[in-house]
Amino acid sequence: MRYYALPDVAWDALVARDDLHAVLLERTTSAPVVDAPTEILAPVAGQEVWAAGVTYWRSRAARMEESKDAGGGSFYDRVYSAERPELFFKANGPRVIGPGGHVRIRRDSKWNVPEPELTLLISASGKITGYTCGNDMSSRDIEGENPLYLPQAKVYDGSCALGPGILVSEAPPPPTTSISIRIVRAAVEVFAGATTVSQIKRELPSLVEFLFRENSFPAGCMLMTGTGVIPPDAFTLAHGDEIEITIDGIGALRNTVAH
Repeated sequence: MRYYALPDVAWDALVARDDLHAVLLERTTSAPVVDAPTEILAPVAGQEVWAAGVTYWRSRAARMEESKDAGGGSFYDRVYSAERPELFFKANGPRVIGPGGHVRIRRDSKWNVPEPELTLLISASGKITGYTCGNDMSSRDIEGENPLYLPQAKVYDGSCALGPGILVSEAPPPPTTSISIRIVRAAVEVFAGATTVSQIKRELPSLVEFLFRENSFPAGCMLMTGTGVIPPDAFTLAHGDEIEITIDGIGALRNTVAH
């Protein structure tokens, strides 16, 4: 892997462009190669991070199960097949955790899971220009108690991680692209699972089109596209767990869990 120094690049202005792929190709041909950095930051600055829910059958089933006692199961069944997707705000730039950083579980929650998600980089005009790994940390018991508690289950300090970088591409990931997760506790693997991009029910451009309805993003934005891998109901994250999310062609996002 090569690392380039691009000292004159303003990230927000770059991400906002539709021709990101061409611009980076042009600038890296003459940019100096540098040593690998000791720290890799999350690939986000002024961008908002949004997320889509119930885009996989597995996610639909999990949401219905966790909320059945609160009578909210039918909400998730209906949104899975509805024309309009579930979209919600996840984080702003300063709240996003980068590779190697600590994601968090809420003190007032007893059932917490990571959600591995293909995440889109989107220009100011709504064009998908890149892809990265995302971790949508979620408090399942809080959302399950009442669907209206979703913002508290999803949006809190340390609830969003992105990285390790962005795959800038004019073509979407192939349907066979694997999205996998491993959770290690005290050097022992306690959960592993995988899905593929082909299992996402909705077309990625359609998710973006709905997000940009009546919304503007001058610096571009990021959109998590939902999860198809959820640990069993008996599992919850613990302090010190190591989470590794890997997407073919992008790399691995690794984080440690903290209270």
